Amino acid sequence: MVPEFIKIIGSPWNLLPPGLHRSSLFDIENRYAYNNSRRRLFDGLVEASKKLNFAGCQNLYLNGSFVTSKPIPNDFDACWDPTGVDARLLDPVFKDFNFLRVAQKNRFGGEFFPSNSFANEVGQTFLDFFQTGKFWYKKGYHCSGTSH
Repeated sequence: MVPEFIKIIGSPWNLLPPGLHRSSLFDIENRYAYNNSRRRLFDGLVEASKKLNFAGCQNLYLNGSFVTSKPIPNDFDACWDPTGVDARLLDPVFKDFNFLRVAQKNRFGGEFFPSNSFANEVGQTFLDFFQTGKFWYKKGYHCSGTSH
């Protein structure tokens, strides 16, 4: 289930309440793919999810302006659980971090990181980083399975 947004001081958009919110891709589609821009981003998320699932990924974590009240987000941020992933089956685009991950953005509309890799200089993993806003306020994020 997707919870209602809350207002958090310091954020320009309403956000998910702090914590991990387990949601199906169907739930995410119903909540966030409500205009053409958001639909395009959601379609890219689904395509990436299928490719990650093919390699053995079971969990995908979704964040960024896509999961806020921002009417027209530019992209989404995602990280994926590498547990059980066969690197030989992983699409090379998920390993391409060149030029600020332009290949991922062009192909899917968002960026993908292994959930256990470091997101910043203070040593947060992407999974931890997804719980913190730009000014260190706590916020929520989604976890969805990759199978359809």
